[in-house]
Amino acid sequence: MAVVLNSKLPLEVWAGVECTVNRVGEEYFDQLERNGHAMRLDDLDLFAELGIKAIRYPVLWERTAPDGLENADWSWADERLGRLRELGINPIVGLVHHGSGPRHTSLVDPEFPEKLALYAGAVAERYPWVSFYTPVNEPLTTARFSGMYGHWYPHGRNELTFARAFLGQCRAIALSMKAIRKVNLNAQLVQTDDLGKVYSTPKLAYQAEFENERRWLTFDLLCGRVNSTHPMWGYLRYCGISEAQLEWFLQNPCPPEIMGINHYLTSDRFLDERKERYPACSHGSNGQDEYADVEAVRVCADGAGGPRTLLLEAWERYKLPIAVTEAHLNCTREEQLRWLYEVWNAALSLRDRGVDVRAVTAWSLLGTYDWTSLVTRWVGDYESGVFDLRSPRPRPTAIASMMRDLSAGRKPNHPVLDIPGWWHRQERLLYPAVSCGVGEVGRVGKDTIIPSSPPAPLAIVGATGTLGKAFARLCELRGITYYLLSRQEMDIGNPASVDAVLSKLKPWAVVNAAGYVRVDDAEREPDICIRVNAEGAANLATACARHNVALLTFSSDLVFDGTVSNPYMESDTVAPLNVYGCSKALAEKLVLKVNPSSLVIRTSAFFGPWDDYNFITIALRQLSAGNTFVAAEDAIVSPTYVPDLVHASLDLLIDRECGLWHLANKSAITWADLARLAAKKAGFNPSNIIALPTQELGLSAKRPNYSVLGSNRGELMSSLDSAMSRYFDECQRF
Repeated sequence: MAVVLNSKLPLEVWAGVECTVNRVGEEYFDQLERNGHAMRLDDLDLFAELGIKAIRYPVLWERTAPDGLENADWSWADERLGRLRELGINPIVGLVHHGSGPRHTSLVDPEFPEKLALYAGAVAERYPWVSFYTPVNEPLTTARFSGMYGHWYPHGRNELTFARAFLGQCRAIALSMKAIRKVNLNAQLVQTDDLGKVYSTPKLAYQAEFENERRWLTFDLLCGRVNSTHPMWGYLRYCGISEAQLEWFLQNPCPPEIMGINHYLTSDRFLDERKERYPACSHGSNGQDEYADVEAVRVCADGAGGPRTLLLEAWERYKLPIAVTEAHLNCTREEQLRWLYEVWNAALSLRDRGVDVRAVTAWSLLGTYDWTSLVTRWVGDYESGVFDLRSPRPRPTAIASMMRDLSAGRKPNHPVLDIPGWWHRQERLLYPAVSCGVGEVGRVGKDTIIPSSPPAPLAIVGATGTLGKAFARLCELRGITYYLLSRQEMDIGNPASVDAVLSKLKPWAVVNAAGYVRVDDAEREPDICIRVNAEGAANLATACARHNVALLTFSSDLVFDGTVSNPYMESDTVAPLNVYGCSKALAEKLVLKVNPSSLVIRTSAFFGPWDDYNFITIALRQLSAGNTFVAAEDAIVSPTYVPDLVHASLDLLIDRECGLWHLANKSAITWADLARLAAKKAGFNPSNIIALPTQELGLSAKRPNYSVLGSNRGELMSSLDSAMSRYFDECQRF
């Protein structure tokens, strides 16, 4: 018997696994293989801990029956669906997700609908207890990418291929549900598509009107609304679709039981004929006018669309139950939290007005791969989601905590939620602002939580140092309220000073970016170094524990002696060779003893674009002046790009991680080779780098010959090459 969702019940939290299996040429791109879920059954237990009621889950045609139904392998689906059933999670089964089916068919195969329907019927026969289906995810989006833009198979770039691919998918949905309902009469269709809205200048209003009508096509067609008076009838006929093909949907309507709206912040677009205002990559043409097509949030002064507006439009048009079936933002952690919570609050406010919104779906549980290149090639760009896959096992992020709160009916209380997302802040505008009409994304609306008192700040200790300044700069960028403290404002060597400042500021967390950093001078001033680095950090940890405030503090690769030849992990034994390393090792021990919930990050060999005294900046300055530059040829390190370090550290802090973590850009390189790499990228002659053994450099403090940092907790940092490229890009901006 089908489980009927009741709109009078509380708003539900759903989830989804990004499961795209799309085809590019002869190659299939499988997200389930990339994210490892194909091999991890115990992911489902992690998902269940979130308290979710339902999950969008793949039983994909391409994976299950690539060589025909007679050769189908149901073992994977049997195990996964069985486990979901045991866990009490309703699967919303997806059959095709941005795909085109096995190799023996395609989106423009006239028999594609019947072939998918046969597979759908087989799925229903095998799992008759499954009540919710999405036979084809986002048919309109998939048709555009496959038939109009040429990104995915069959790589069409014309309106006929688009229209054939689109109608073929919609017909497949209707036939699939018919086949499923022969087994389960009460099976329900949860139909998804992206309903991004288009805005424009007055001149291009006709194009915006056309695209805004086309965005409803999936639902209009399935609901039997596309008749000879429908605005899209003539367009589809112009594309080459026959009247008989369109009339089939009038005779075989298949309205969804739940409209699934996949909403992304950047789906809303703005069209402007003043191309000179925008980058060349945004320029295009409709054959009548040339114009730029950009993200509306980046140009609309008064906002554009937004979740509340979109949901309300869908309700007023169809009066069908609605679920947000994808809510995701590729951004920093606090912005992911803000976006999900804003969508949730929009749904709640509409329910109060009588709109039948059933659920909000956190997407994607395991993050996504290579959507920055529209999944057209293997690049390796990973966006974390509810879980972060860059750890040995999926690591729950702050989004997981939010989902548990929402599922249990609790109000999330993370301090970063007190600040509006970047889409509400002025810095969102990358182009000259234009009035686009009434909207909600660009302005602070009723679904954005505004605190009654000033948000609790992040206290940053170390106002004059490289790291402290970098934290302040990036907190500003990320919309994280902060207070940058100088030594005069807080002396971490004085427990009373620390306690007084925490009592006054009431921060939600403290970042200790202060410290004694002169490694060689520490050999002459051991007492001062240990007092600042170890005793000061311990004072902070003690005070933070007393005030129930999170603490982030930093340690160094110099806590190791370099006697190994593989990257050091967090669990490796420390054995410092110099006073500075001893002070950091002692700090780690003291901090975690008095405050075990502290986050202690070991890092190494800073370089960055915002200070004049890091190794790479000094090397390039010397080379630019025509001088030689001396560097060690036998000390191997893992350099750390400061912006990457700060971003990753903030994410871990927001995730409420604790204990020891290693953060450094992935590499193992000598100081001399690092200087040569920077010289080559800057266009200088690397032969001006003089490589010498460390012992000939006249350093007071002994250094390990090998201090590369690895991690058994999570590899969160990019490669050195990537970091170096961004270093030069950022330097050119200043």
